[in-house]
Amino acid sequence: MFLIILIISIETLTMRVLITVPTKSGYGGVTNYYLGIKEYWKENVEYFYFGRKPWRNIFYPFLIIRFIIRLICFKPDIVLLNPSLGDKALKRDFIYLNICRFFRKKTSVFIHGFNFEYAKNADWKWISANLNKALCIFVLSQDFKNELIRRGIKSDIHLTSTKVPDYFISGFDLSMRQGKAENIMYSGRIEKAKGVYETVDTFSILKSQYKDLTLTFVGDGSELPMLKQYVENKKIKDVRFTGELRGEDFKKEYINADMYLFLSYTEGMPTVVLEAMIFGLPIFTRKVGGLIDFFENGKMGYISSSLDPAVFAEAMKPYIENPAKMRSVSIYNSEYAKTHFVASVVVRKFENTLKKYIEL
Repeated sequence: MFLIILIISIETLTMRVLITVPTKSGYGGVTNYYLGIKEYWKENVEYFYFGRKPWRNIFYPFLIIRFIIRLICFKPDIVLLNPSLGDKALKRDFIYLNICRFFRKKTSVFIHGFNFEYAKNADWKWISANLNKALCIFVLSQDFKNELIRRGIKSDIHLTSTKVPDYFISGFDLSMRQGKAENIMYSGRIEKAKGVYETVDTFSILKSQYKDLTLTFVGDGSELPMLKQYVENKKIKDVRFTGELRGEDFKKEYINADMYLFLSYTEGMPTVVLEAMIFGLPIFTRKVGGLIDFFENGKMGYISSSLDPAVFAEAMKPYIENPAKMRSVSIYNSEYAKTHFVASVVVRKFENTLKKYIEL
């Protein structure tokens, strides 16, 4: 009898959350985000996987039936939908949102990808009519929040963050950061819009003055062959391309790096920057996405709206020439990232926010 009462009490106290996720495995941003935080939920959380393209389009009617069955059987207190800001994703998730409304299920929305070009010509009457049915919305930067408010979104909007898995930094000793400034790192997709050519040009300027500097690119992408050719044509030495790395091999590159250079044209909240911070790397980056909301110039490195390699080369010189400054920023970045961006911390904030809406 006591056991039955205990089980009933636990079920009563535990929040049930149903979250839409593209796939059980894969390289997509939303999938990686939720797989990365799965083990840290303390509440009763289930993922509803709606599948890869093109299969999810072919079997869409069956997905809808599966989703309805999940709502009925799991009985979530709240459903969390995860579109990006684009027609296809919004059309799909607005159907889920309206199904939730029909079954009187509370709904929240996390907009991961925010396309300002799409926003310029989007049907905001349609978008706001649907988004305003959600109790709350999560976004990755204040700029995204401001744009939604400007476009007529009345639902509560909360800032959240991407995450770094707690285990990712296991075995890393911050005391190894003694102010050395030799290896500059970039990680992520090798694409023009990620600022990879500007990264090479910044390094080239610095290399002319600091002969021991190296540049490491970690990642793969459509621009990789052209970028390699660009480096070769400019006869720039000591540029290394690792290709895509995962796990311990990826982690070793962060440990072996001394500075992190990330000149992407647009972003949401770039996880790679948070990873670099947690490994104590001074960051040199642009004012994009959620970075604007927390980045402290001087304390964390350097941030600018510029895309001029000369601007970033000049900003990096005081760090290269001052080991004490490098050491100070390393300590600050690592501690800040551990406090704000590890998965367990991000999940607790998420759960606490959702609970407030369940209790309404």
